[in-house]
Amino acid sequence: MAVSIIIKTLNEEKRIASTIEHALAGLPGGEGEVIVADSGSTDRTAEIVAGYPATMVQIVEPAKPSCGIGGQLGFQYAQYDLICLLDGDMDLDPSFLAEAAAYLQAHPDVAGVTGHVEEMNLSNLEFTRRVTRNAPENRVGEVDRMNGGGVYRRSAIESVGYLTDRNLHGYEEFDLGIRLRSAGWRLVRLDRRYVRHYGHVENSYRLLVRRWKSKYLFGIGEVLRAAMGRPHLVRLLKELPEIRLWIVVLGWIVLSLALLVFLADKLLALAIVLALFALIAATMSLRKGGIAMGLYTVVAWLFHASALPVGFLRPRVDPKAWIESRKLGER
Repeated sequence: MAVSIIIKTLNEEKRIASTIEHALAGLPGGEGEVIVADSGSTDRTAEIVAGYPATMVQIVEPAKPSCGIGGQLGFQYAQYDLICLLDGDMDLDPSFLAEAAAYLQAHPDVAGVTGHVEEMNLSNLEFTRRVTRNAPENRVGEVDRMNGGGVYRRSAIESVGYLTDRNLHGYEEFDLGIRLRSAGWRLVRLDRRYVRHYGHVENSYRLLVRRWKSKYLFGIGEVLRAAMGRPHLVRLLKELPEIRLWIVVLGWIVLSLALLVFLADKLLALAIVLALFALIAATMSLRKGGIAMGLYTVVAWLFHASALPVGFLRPRVDPKAWIESRKLGER
């Protein structure tokens, strides 16, 4: 069965050639297409893509880059009944698409199939996070989302209106997953490799700052806003316990600010705020098995909690609307 492979890119000149080559090699029987959905690259990405039998489409004003825009941008131009999502720094396993297509054909109630994302460049803190908890990307069998992408059935996507929400700077896979599952579809992760992922290696604190600047951290608030008034809102609140955590942390932030503003004795207010931070950091250090991980956890909480209301209050564009774009080339 032919597959439309959508590769989401933004300044991926270092890895895009390998990603396209693996995608072309992975098309079952060579049937299908490769679409590079670009969010406005300013490096050599377009020049490199032009050397391959691939179609490149790129957003234009007023469309803005986001984690959710690439998938939907590619979906607008995709021709085939199976849709494969990749990032521009991923190498597709050569035999995955054929197995995924066979699985979907045998299981008509399944909307999407994925596999393991083999991370090639993980920071120590991210590695610890992934192996010490039951992260969504580690589960096998029926899953609530397909982190890292996978192969989706077009009819399933059309039944829920759109592939990925252009308004989301994060949680776009979860948003898609909960919309599909609420419509009665299932998602499955096979116990085999889907892609190798060559992500950025970066200091974890710098990564937090970069994710704030790129608006990635706003995703939790944006996905909550997207669910308001929708049938899956209650389900979302149950399945994203981090929302409850961020609300508690927001309460802590508000309490600390109130003490600093309204307590007459400013030194006492500062001492209380610092003592509370130290107590929470020490508690998390004990739970995480080290000061470095405990301190990072608390700092990350503060970043994520602060981003929740910012993301929630951001204006939205109709996710079903055509994304303003142009086709750069086709072979």
